[in-house]
Amino acid sequence: MTETRLDAVKLDGAGPVYDQIRRAIRDLVVSGEWQPGTSVPPEHALMEQLGASRMTVHRALVQLAREGLIIRRRRSGTVVATPPASHAMLDILSIPEEVRQLGQAYAYEVLARTDGRPSPEVAELFGLKRSDKVAHLLVVHRADGKPHVLEERVIHVAGVTGLSDEDFAGTPPGDWLLQHSLWSQAEHAISAIGAGEEQAALLDIAVGEPCLLVERRTWNQLQPVTAVRLLYPGFRHRFVGRFGPYGAA
Repeated sequence: MTETRLDAVKLDGAGPVYDQIRRAIRDLVVSGEWQPGTSVPPEHALMEQLGASRMTVHRALVQLAREGLIIRRRRSGTVVATPPASHAMLDILSIPEEVRQLGQAYAYEVLARTDGRPSPEVAELFGLKRSDKVAHLLVVHRADGKPHVLEERVIHVAGVTGLSDEDFAGTPPGDWLLQHSLWSQAEHAISAIGAGEEQAALLDIAVGEPCLLVERRTWNQLQPVTAVRLLYPGFRHRFVGRFGPYGAA
């Protein structure tokens, strides 16, 4: 098991101390400086190094565990968690990368965002409880200036830190989530539907035009992270996966 340098945990002085500790350790994990399996310093060592109380350090580590970044074991100590693997058609796709692989220029626009409790229509569409707190976004992604895919997404506030401060001006929501959250389970479905009036206008296609609808939900342990509906004009897209008898190839 790899040991960590305690002095690598540096506080930035912004906000509550427990959140500074959480961010400092999180940045070390996300940046790759602390690799999966790395031993996280024990609470007493962090207390002494950072001048923080046991309760403050404990709160930071509990939150990191909830985010899936670390695993806490009573006897063997705390270690950096191993990110889950993804496979073939179940990949969590980066739409910008998808467009670039086509040799086209990528652009996107956040058309709408609502934070708070979902409307009855959004709750029904995504299977949410009315008490859930989410960010609801509508985004159009373009390839060479033409609509590539229409994204409608909800992000659970409780499952993603830093969401309230992010405006997605520089990074589309899907890629931002890949960089700032972890997932341990995903549900993925593809179906065919006709474009509705609003969808057709945003995708620059005829009403009723056949589309591919990709629906995906992700969780981190039992905590829901996000649910998204990606609507692709059917005549412009197809999904291809290569696999063998033992899985993806």
